[in-house]
Amino acid sequence: MWLTLIQQNFQDWVTQQWVILFGKKINAQEYKWLLGPFGNANGIGKTFINQLAENENLLISTSIKNKGLLESIEQLKLSSSEKNKLSKKVIEFYENTSNYKLYLTTRWSPIFLVFGYLLKFLFSKRLEQLNIPLRNNNSQEMNSEIIQLTDKTTEKVKRTIWLRGFKQTNQIIYSGVYETCKIPNGKVCIKAIFPLPNGSATVILQPIVGENGELILKSAGRKIGDSGFYFIVKDKNGNLWTKFIQSFKDNLTVSSENGKITANQKLTFYGLHVLSFKYEIKNDTQHQQPLLKPF
Repeated sequence: MWLTLIQQNFQDWVTQQWVILFGKKINAQEYKWLLGPFGNANGIGKTFINQLAENENLLISTSIKNKGLLESIEQLKLSSSEKNKLSKKVIEFYENTSNYKLYLTTRWSPIFLVFGYLLKFLFSKRLEQLNIPLRNNNSQEMNSEIIQLTDKTTEKVKRTIWLRGFKQTNQIIYSGVYETCKIPNGKVCIKAIFPLPNGSATVILQPIVGENGELILKSAGRKIGDSGFYFIVKDKNGNLWTKFIQSFKDNLTVSSENGKITANQKLTFYGLHVLSFKYEIKNDTQHQQPLLKPF
């Protein structure tokens, strides 16, 4: 029987063992498009970023402006007609994300709120990861920081991390590594990697340009190799395993209307509404203080 590492938190061990028991063993080379950094057993959040920089011999960029989730919208390999249709303000946001403030509104479906409390109790608060608010709130200001890890010699960006938390409490909500990947059908997608102990929760989002110039990012695939939600873990022998969660879908629409940028995100499980987020995105003329202090 394949086993994950035993010397770790019990609930982490159970989750990883579930992925091994019900998932698929994968080859690193064949599934390079899916893989990304894994977390350590002793926490994620800000700690992980310093550890990643040290492990990959990279520098944490000290610049706090003009950094984007994408270095260029060209990374998405959109067609000429799609690029021409895509809102220029949406492009500006993705290429210069660090120059914007975010205000978050959260809406839970009551029938799934208990799972939110369970997630927070077992994992989120301890790991500083996927720390989703449990109360419905209206337009709460967030800290949002783009952290780039660069090659020490060439200064080329090797990793882009989006660290988000609430400004009022300084509580970390997400610590995610963002990059593009080409899935097996040849489509270029955005890959959001949320490191977890000995693994990650990874969302593959396929970009579509809407009729009104909005960028629609969908994770709605049917099988491994499609866009969608994946758990990935490493067992005690170094083997890699993944579990594709077909029933869980994520739909994010970033749009610009009357000069205002908004993002609406809806998470569903077996077609049922679980949770929705609305982001107001405003240009940040006086940039907030960084959440992370480089080591």
